[in-house]
Amino acid sequence: MNVRRSAAALAAVAVIGTAAPAVAADSSPSPSPVLPSGLYGHTDPKYDGVWRQSLALLAQHTAGVRPAAKAVDWLAGQQCADGAFAAFRAEPARACDAKVMVDTNSTAAAVQALAALGGHDSATAKAVTWLKSVQNKDGGWGYTPGGPSDTNSTSVVAGALAATGLKPADVRKDGKPGGKSPYDALLKLALPCTSGDAGAGAFAYQPDKKGKLAANADATAAGVVGLLGQGLAAKPAPKAGAAAHCTDSGKATPERAAANGASYLAGAVAKNGYLTSVLPGSTDQPDYGNTADAVVALAAQGGAAQAQKPLKWLEKHSESWAKQSGPAAYAQLIFAANATGTDPRDFGGTDLVARLSATGPAPQSATSESAKAKAEDSAKDGSSGFHGWWFVAACLVAGIGIGFLFSGRKSRRQP
Repeated sequence: MNVRRSAAALAAVAVIGTAAPAVAADSSPSPSPVLPSGLYGHTDPKYDGVWRQSLALLAQHTAGVRPAAKAVDWLAGQQCADGAFAAFRAEPARACDAKVMVDTNSTAAAVQALAALGGHDSATAKAVTWLKSVQNKDGGWGYTPGGPSDTNSTSVVAGALAATGLKPADVRKDGKPGGKSPYDALLKLALPCTSGDAGAGAFAYQPDKKGKLAANADATAAGVVGLLGQGLAAKPAPKAGAAAHCTDSGKATPERAAANGASYLAGAVAKNGYLTSVLPGSTDQPDYGNTADAVVALAAQGGAAQAQKPLKWLEKHSESWAKQSGPAAYAQLIFAANATGTDPRDFGGTDLVARLSATGPAPQSATSESAKAKAEDSAKDGSSGFHGWWFVAACLVAGIGIGFLFSGRKSRRQP
């Protein structure tokens, strides 16, 4: 979920004819960027600053942590006057113009984070108004305004609408009763159960040039969550159910399509416990981010029990990936923990919350029971919290140099 936004941004840049940097670095070292003090992560935020910041803040909130004020202010300050967000604005004091490439994904992620934190009603209202203004006739959204609708963008926007109290099914192009909703767009991107075992029930990212749909696990995870009216920090299904199965019987509904998508994901992780991504010239590789997304989708659709196999795999194998990939990766794992009722402070022995906090400004406070207990213990032994702050400082030092794994995820256009 994290690097795919960077890849999508690069693809969007290429589409509009602007030269984009290659994913692979050249042999000459590039200068380290001067990063804003409120930003999470230690790599160039050009293509993912708002996205990773939004995920970091939302994940901290989900874990009961109150983010640093300057981190929240940095995100809010990235918004353009019309309500939209770009991936990153190096000079936020300068008004946005036609050269600023705003996008739906950054805007929707920022809405979800700011809505969860509270106190930003004006900003989120302006952002939602902008999102509505660029809704496509089919009811969906593309990465850039006016771009063809895709499952991932439509789903993250649906999550933003829900985060502000709106029902995605009621948000129709131009507000017309006969207009299409986000759910209409997503249902058109779902493969039927009769499409064969390889893609039955899955979602495509977009149709190809001939209008054909190809199963895409990343898009499927996003589509399931979007059709359930949930966002990035989705909650588990209120009632645990039996494993989803794919069926085309009856009327196509958001709930039915979400169940079909969950059935596809369950089948995809059944053998090894993880999803794969195929890089050109290489064999199949585990895709940690997509697997985390699948955990969230499976739990949101059928309950935590349906996501146990990929969850356990992540607990055993994701630490190195998250350390290398940075704040958005830690956030994805926290979302997976949240959706399954797993303690993010003991995720396979790793404290994801502390690791995330170490990639940016120290949070203001932690409201979780475990944090309160630690504070009380510290007070009892007369340390006045010294050991806790020493630990945060140590984590900050340890976090220096953690990179953002740009090449670890593929574009959403690839199955």
